[in-house]
Amino acid sequence: MGVTQEGGPFRAAVFASGGGSNFQALIDHVSSGDRTWSIDLLVMNREHGALRRARSAGVPAHIIPTKGREVSEIAQETLRVLDEHAIDMVLLAGYLRRVPSEVTIRFSGRILNIHPALLPDFGGPGMYGMNVHRAVAESESTMIGATIHFVGDLYDEGAILGQWRMSRRPQDSAEEIAAKVLQIEHRLYPAAVDHLCAALLADTRPERMVDLDVKDSFEEHRRKSSTSIKLTEEIQ
Repeated sequence: MGVTQEGGPFRAAVFASGGGSNFQALIDHVSSGDRTWSIDLLVMNREHGALRRARSAGVPAHIIPTKGREVSEIAQETLRVLDEHAIDMVLLAGYLRRVPSEVTIRFSGRILNIHPALLPDFGGPGMYGMNVHRAVAESESTMIGATIHFVGDLYDEGAILGQWRMSRRPQDSAEEIAAKVLQIEHRLYPAAVDHLCAALLADTRPERMVDLDVKDSFEEHRRKSSTSIKLTEEIQ
């Protein structure tokens, strides 16, 4: 896997299970100029809001049902679909099903997930969606944010590629935390994919992105996310 034989961009498949706001953020990013990657497939476990976004953007979509099926059968269909679309990279965006190990092994180092908290805190089985934000709201944590990490066999335990964070107000509800973190996710994910592709093109091991502290107004966030992100800490 790698740059297409014609020298074109890396071909990405996005896996989603919900409304697809992160999927839309990725679409908007690749549509805004020349990129080293493109979105060439949406994979879902059932029909949902992301499908409408895919149709609007002209992105092919494929539903892979998971309920009541053997993992080996799901893995076989998933790999077949990814191969049919010549996919180089997998991006999980609110995908609420476990990705078969056959897929994570095939795409090792090229499969990312975004988590709506600062891992390793508030991660693991059951920690998704509002479950995460309620746990954060009930904690004594003074920071909120999002994490991009590589995907392996264990939930939320892959090497971290990047984290952006902001201060949390003590009075923030779970819903308010969710809204703020979602804004961070929409900017962090495209930047992280750019970062990974730059390393893949250079045939080097990707280093961890600079952790960014985001101001409440998001003004500094917009300014910094529009510039190239320097590499610092190498992933162990």
